[in-house]
Amino acid sequence: MSILTERESSRSPLIGAAEQAAHADLPAPAPHTDAELAALIGLLTQPKARIETVTIGHGRDTASRAAAEAFTAAWTARGGTVLTTVSWPETAASWLRPAIRLTAAAPDAWVLAAAPLGLAQMARRLRHSTDWDPARSYAFASLQDSRVPALAGDDVLHGLRGATADGATWEDVRHRWVTTCPPAEVTA
Repeated sequence: MSILTERESSRSPLIGAAEQAAHADLPAPAPHTDAELAALIGLLTQPKARIETVTIGHGRDTASRAAAEAFTAAWTARGGTVLTTVSWPETAASWLRPAIRLTAAAPDAWVLAAAPLGLAQMARRLRHSTDWDPARSYAFASLQDSRVPALAGDDVLHGLRGATADGATWEDVRHRWVTTCPPAEVTA
């Protein structure tokens, strides 16, 4: 578990109702694409990544569930291991149970498919109550919105990276920015 100061441990990591209302326009996850799935697998299999085991976390909406299932099939087909899959609702009282389940198996990496608000809530709980590392986490395109790290809070998602629907990649960097890199060119 993370070592928290007394002040930090007494503060709730939940996003308040006013903050949620201010971000009510965040889009619902769209169905994943083949290019997005391929780019996500590519991020996890870069030569120095050394990732064999993953834990998958996803929201309970249809698109996030389908993305998690597609990733599981692709990852295991290439010989990778999925230690566990954890789902969470868009709204919850504390988020502690799914956060603990998501981090309990100590994977090499986490793969996330969710709606922006759900992930922001989950990420706050993960950073507040577990040893989760966003720099070891990879996400689908639905989380490539700069409002997600802003809503989650300073440095909560620092290092999170993912794939876009067209096969590009993105990364969350400090101070609430998301940078995107174009898809890798395929040579014949």
